[in-house]
Amino acid sequence: MAAGNNPMEQFAIRVIHPFEAGGYDVSFTNSALWMLIALGVIAAFLFVGTARPQLVPGRMQAAVEYMYDFVRGMIDDNVGPEGKRFTPLIFSVFIFVLILNLLGLIPWVHAFTPTSHVAVTLALAMIVFLIVCIVGFLRHGLHFLTLFWPKGVNPFLGLFIMPIEVISFLVRPFTLAIRLFANMTAGHVLLNVFGTFVVALGSFGAIPYVFGVVPLAVNVALTALELLIAVIQAYVFALLASIYLNDAVNLH
Repeated sequence: MAAGNNPMEQFAIRVIHPFEAGGYDVSFTNSALWMLIALGVIAAFLFVGTARPQLVPGRMQAAVEYMYDFVRGMIDDNVGPEGKRFTPLIFSVFIFVLILNLLGLIPWVHAFTPTSHVAVTLALAMIVFLIVCIVGFLRHGLHFLTLFWPKGVNPFLGLFIMPIEVISFLVRPFTLAIRLFANMTAGHVLLNVFGTFVVALGSFGAIPYVFGVVPLAVNVALTALELLIAVIQAYVFALLASIYLNDAVNLH
């Protein structure tokens, strides 16, 4: 997490290597760099954890197995046995969002949090949304559209309910994206602001020993809270993705 006088400076997209293709700016940025770093961390974590599987797992193998079993349990609870085939998808979404969130909290290395930008979270949400739609139509055909017409509803009442159901379905990727983006952005701004308080109080002689302890303690607590939020938001993103998949797999 980059620090600066302006708390919003840490969210600035910076071009590392300019590049243009077909008239479009596809420059390599700090956001792309940290997404690649996240992929590298995930690949290393999974490779080390599964390279030498043992009957009695070591720490890395146990960590990978626990994380995968956690996601698989979430799929079983929300989708059922039919959802097992989608476990790799939800697991990939969960671990990618989780690592992106956590990497952005590393201090002193100009770490960047791609999930603090709605463009990134919306892209992830749209991938989940399109997969849900594709699965729904491939599995149920046009019958998938009955998702917008509650079973057994009065036809007159259904005319009012159907537009609401369609709108609520279409806004899913936006609410999914904004939830993750807003939580990560707000947490990083708070950390930056309180970190600035600690630095400012440190320049006033003996005052830091009296008044600097409070903002420092708050900053430590906020850092712990932000770590928790990073994990929870990855879980919520994967949980909602599995719930949306349930609509496509188990059409009600």
